[in-house]
Amino acid sequence: MVVLAASIVSKSGKVLVSRQFVDMTRIRIEGLLAAFPKLVGTGKQHTYVETENVRYVYQPIEALYLLLVTNKNSNILEDLETLRLLSKLVPEYSYSLDEEGVCKHAFELIFAFDEVISLGHKENVTVAQVKQYCEMESHEEKLHKLVLQSKINETKDVMKRKASEIDKSKIEKNRADKGGFGPLQSMGSGRIENSFSDLSISSSGTGFGSGSGFGLTSDVDSFATKPKGRPTSSATAPPKGLGMKLGKSQRTNQFLESLKAEGEVILEDVQPKHSQSRAAAPQLTDPITLTVEEKLNVILKRDGGVSNFDVQGTLSLQILNQEDGHIQVQVQTGDNQAVSFKTHPNMNKELFANDYILGLKDPNRPFPTGQASDAGGVGLLKWRMQSTDESMVPLTINCWPSSSGNETYVNIEYEASSMFDLRNVVISVPLPALREAPSVRQIDGEWRYDSRNSILEWSVLLIDNSNRSGSMEFVVPLADSSTFFPISVCFMATDTFSDLKVTNIIPLKGGNPPKFAQRTQLITDSYQIV
Repeated sequence: MVVLAASIVSKSGKVLVSRQFVDMTRIRIEGLLAAFPKLVGTGKQHTYVETENVRYVYQPIEALYLLLVTNKNSNILEDLETLRLLSKLVPEYSYSLDEEGVCKHAFELIFAFDEVISLGHKENVTVAQVKQYCEMESHEEKLHKLVLQSKINETKDVMKRKASEIDKSKIEKNRADKGGFGPLQSMGSGRIENSFSDLSISSSGTGFGSGSGFGLTSDVDSFATKPKGRPTSSATAPPKGLGMKLGKSQRTNQFLESLKAEGEVILEDVQPKHSQSRAAAPQLTDPITLTVEEKLNVILKRDGGVSNFDVQGTLSLQILNQEDGHIQVQVQTGDNQAVSFKTHPNMNKELFANDYILGLKDPNRPFPTGQASDAGGVGLLKWRMQSTDESMVPLTINCWPSSSGNETYVNIEYEASSMFDLRNVVISVPLPALREAPSVRQIDGEWRYDSRNSILEWSVLLIDNSNRSGSMEFVVPLADSSTFFPISVCFMATDTFSDLKVTNIIPLKGGNPPKFAQRTQLITDSYQIV
């Protein structure tokens, strides 16, 4: 009197989830489930079907069947109660009762089935109890995490207090070395950066009014802030004694170097000048800028062939001055018939279809204007190209792992199409967990080993007619060939598949056409060899 299996199958007979509660072979359970759709009659009110050996107790759930396979001696009333409880649990874990939703939450459903049925017999549980058991919440675990976090916070507070005490002692010692008069107040303020924390210690106090104090104010300010401009006399004077050392300690430098060796990117704490910060965001010099950008999504098979090849492009417009907003854009498309274009809903579609001119439906309405910070611009045109032709792929990668003794020799070769000149090419090869960097025997380009993520990066600055093919060979300890996949590739190019060009800017209010600049780039969004 036991339940043999609990399953969810489609009405066509496809098995989505099945949990067996007694020992049986996979062939037998697959045979039992495959025979079920043939036994279910249409127009009958029964929810069970019997054969010579087993009984099927089932309940339709939209386009699926929730099914219990039991032996013929099982109590059918108890089986119906079990089936009713499982039918309440399935929507709790799979919100969409279709094949995709059930397969996505298959393991959650199996865990829930295990809480309801044990060794073929129903447990005395409710839906709420099953959800609680599956969540596995632990009050002791939460309490342990709270205690651990409080210890971490307390340690941080102690570290800040110690660092503050060290900074104060250094300041007092420096003032004594420079012949100060004890603690200074209202004679200046200073910000001291140290490598332990982002603490800022300000000092202020009595002196002889603002602007006096026998030059001590300028001493403190110049020493604390270390201006990058003209140095003061006190800043250039040789210190007496050891003084205070600004910057990172030797221990901190060693720690940063170890992080860099593991592949971490370390950003130095440098405060740029105001002039440098302004130069970091250059203003656009051309009144009108049009950007042609294509993003490439490619999945190649390791044995050859294309699984996915998708190019998505956009043409965006950026106008600096409002008086240049009343314009139309004349474009020229290439000869690639596989590219399908789609204009913005506000564009005049007939004008583009007949004359390849991009203009607003309302000619009296100007294009929006923006500053250099509006990097996206206004989208005018989109296009897409899909293909399964391997000749359209700009870069192919061949990986040949071979084992010899306790080592694996990996030969990787790239072949670039003559359609594009590729820039900043990086080929990332996953490796097994290694104690040290792999032994690179030969390479066309440069390599870098990311030990934290266990990835070998092969970099080629430029691929043009002089180096359309290249290779790399490295050796690692014995590993399976599937370890070196998927290989990821990223690059950029200044040509595109659509070969879209802006030929002219047409002013709608007369006058000379305004100056414009066109920027074109092809970048990889996702490029893998699997």
